[in-house]
Amino acid sequence: MHTRANLLDAAFAVFAAKGFGRVSIEEVCEAAGYSRGAFYSNFGSLDELFFALYRQRADLIAEQVSAALASDGPGLDVPAAVERVTEVLLLDRDWLLVKTDFLVHAARDPEVARTLLEHRARLRRAIADRLARARGHTALPAVLGDTEEAAHAVVAAYDGVTTQLLLDRDAAGARLWLGQLLTALLTDGSTRQ
Repeated sequence: MHTRANLLDAAFAVFAAKGFGRVSIEEVCEAAGYSRGAFYSNFGSLDELFFALYRQRADLIAEQVSAALASDGPGLDVPAAVERVTEVLLLDRDWLLVKTDFLVHAARDPEVARTLLEHRARLRRAIADRLARARGHTALPAVLGDTEEAAHAVVAAYDGVTTQLLLDRDAAGARLWLGQLLTALLTDGSTRQ
């Protein structure tokens, strides 16, 4: 397990620096200080390692969001929940570079796309479940439709802000913008953080 974790850490650094399509198994092994044999005893291919890395980080984000949304009672204090979510979300530029590589890879490969869609569905489910539990206590703007549509909108807002973060490299600004955008999206827009 230690070898696998070291390979994942090394791969993350190499993928972030060079891009997924420009990395070889040898480069990952060299960065981790392991042989190809150690690589193949943990992963069948570079794609498998990439999926494992993506899954590891994506699961962390889903857990962070779920935990941040779990602290309210039956109602949902949208500005407070948004603030908690934006504080814990992984807005690491290197992760966003790797995530973007995965997205581009998925756009070209239906099998990879299924993996990405499964993660995004888990994330949306966590958000939609929390919004559904708040129904009756906290109203969503009618334009969002149901909680599933609201969850899609939240993930789309996150995607937009993180894409901008890749370009301007302002993590503090990205957290602020994401908070303002989500608060406006999930309320009538008059509630400010």
